[in-house]
Amino acid sequence: MFYIIKVDSNSTPHITKRFRVNSFIKLIILLNNTTLNQQLFTMQRFFNRLSYLRYLIALYILVCFSACNHPSGGFQPIFDGQTFNGWNGDTTHIWRIEDKMIIGGSLKKTVPQNEFLCTDASYKNFILTFKIKLTGEEGFINSGVQIWSKRLTEPAHEMQGFQADWGEGYWASLYDESRRNETLAAPDSTLVEDWIHKNDWNDYKIHAENGHIQLYINGHQTVDYTEKDPSVATEGIIGLQIHGGGKALVAFKDLQLKNLD
Repeated sequence: MFYIIKVDSNSTPHITKRFRVNSFIKLIILLNNTTLNQQLFTMQRFFNRLSYLRYLIALYILVCFSACNHPSGGFQPIFDGQTFNGWNGDTTHIWRIEDKMIIGGSLKKTVPQNEFLCTDASYKNFILTFKIKLTGEEGFINSGVQIWSKRLTEPAHEMQGFQADWGEGYWASLYDESRRNETLAAPDSTLVEDWIHKNDWNDYKIHAENGHIQLYINGHQTVDYTEKDPSVATEGIIGLQIHGGGKALVAFKDLQLKNLD
């Protein structure tokens, strides 16, 4: 913009004309009976105000742009709601997509063995949030989410690594799948029963960073575990599980991950 500012000795500065010239801000000051100091002071004050205003506008635009591109504070979806792009598993018989949800298992026939739907990508330090719903009444009804894990070859349907567990007796606990084969940490069984919504949606959060794992269910922390064995992997793929041995159905949605690396 091109500004013309008139400054009189007995009046305050005011803009008399403005128009665009090559996108540069220029000033022509028409002076009547003003001293050099007055001229310099007027120019300095005008530029200061103009620069500050431009700074505020630029900052506002930057904040709005960042908010639009990262609406969840750095969290990004790892499931697009429509395809299994970026995932691998038995998407013919076990896993399917319905209404932007990942569904695994069946209420009509027993799931014969543990089945996992895994990410192609590997993750090290991250926060993962998602919603989970587990239903079923016959057999062993259980699910969970593997982190810092890998697929095994013997047997090929299994995984090894930490599991954020989900199911009766294992609600929001930490299990070591196909390695130590034991629960590493678990919440108070009485408290967790009050925190969870059986046969309904629950908000699960996993914070995994530098060997430290924290689990939260519906806003309540259930696990705070630090791995002390340096030989245990603290990087790997993520896997959604439906446990074998029951007529069970698990649903996952709103899977969001924030990379901390």
